[in-house]
Amino acid sequence: MSAPLPSARILILFLALALAGTACNRKPSDAKAGEKNKDERVPVEVLPVTRGMIEHILPTSTTLEAEAEVKVFSRAANLVTELLVEEGDRVEKDQVLVRLEDDTQTTQVNKAENLLDQSRQEFERQRTLHEQNLISDQVFSDARFKLRELELSLEEARRQLDYTEVRAPIAGTVTRRLVKLGDHVTVNQNLFDIVDFESLVAPIHIPDRYVTRLAPGQSTRVRAEALGDRVFPGYVKRISPIVQARSGTIKVTVGLKEPGPLRPGMHVNVDLILAVESDALLLSKRALIYDADQTNVYRLKPDRTVERLILQPRLEDRENIQPAEGFQEGDLIVVAGQTGLKDGASVRLPGDPDEPAETAPESGIERAESTKPPPAAAN
Repeated sequence: MSAPLPSARILILFLALALAGTACNRKPSDAKAGEKNKDERVPVEVLPVTRGMIEHILPTSTTLEAEAEVKVFSRAANLVTELLVEEGDRVEKDQVLVRLEDDTQTTQVNKAENLLDQSRQEFERQRTLHEQNLISDQVFSDARFKLRELELSLEEARRQLDYTEVRAPIAGTVTRRLVKLGDHVTVNQNLFDIVDFESLVAPIHIPDRYVTRLAPGQSTRVRAEALGDRVFPGYVKRISPIVQARSGTIKVTVGLKEPGPLRPGMHVNVDLILAVESDALLLSKRALIYDADQTNVYRLKPDRTVERLILQPRLEDRENIQPAEGFQEGDLIVVAGQTGLKDGASVRLPGDPDEPAETAPESGIERAESTKPPPAAAN
């Protein structure tokens, strides 16, 4: 029998070595992949449970109103001769806003004064005669009544003259001017609108279950959407004594200590402070996870795993929540990365060391070359 060809022997040896290398490659990589999945940790951020002040806030919203707001009407009919204020001007009570033509009214006052002077002289003469029993009591009484009538006529004439100067009934700001110089105004014509911005209030409606927790002077905070995050301190000014049957709410009028740039008609958010605790456990609201009707958080355990806990809130504000039970000061709560986290999962914090680097596996060709038998010795 003839010996196998050298090229055939080499091909068979190469295929055998390649198959052995493939088998060797599969097992270590599969094992390392399993180790990698086993050691993989979820990156999260945590914050400790602390102690501090917390307020129980009842948030509401409403539109600002001015309690001191009036319409100024004309009480005389005549031409406008002087216009003394403009929209946006601040005015004081009884300040003259506009003057009307007053020729007729001035004449009526002068006439009334003349008639009154004449009547007074006549009355003094009648008094002297009455004291001398030269006139009857009836004549003297008629003279006295006539004098009084003329005094009233002079008061009326002066009142009509005063009406030609339209004055501000309250201190405030002119928000509307409805008359122009030279206009002929009539009696009861609306000339101006004046609003006292210091009288701004925010009427809110509170569910009746909070009725026992309301009191005059209670603190509030007001924010206007148009003014960003600026906060305006307020207080409960009045509480309605009745509950509105349809809505089951109580009307509460919130006053403002310093209205500043706030204006009537602005939409505002009002935080009514129902309770305050100065030494409460505080847990950041960033940690909350809502699942159906439950609120959950993840707490970090010493072995770098997390446990899922149900949170029962007691008080809460915009940033923190006070748990009713189950937490202690210093507990580390996950506040970032909790989405998709599971109970018992391993986690990694920002300061933890990275995962150990895996050693790159040898290639199948390298292993094949390392296991290749030495060349046969020459005969």
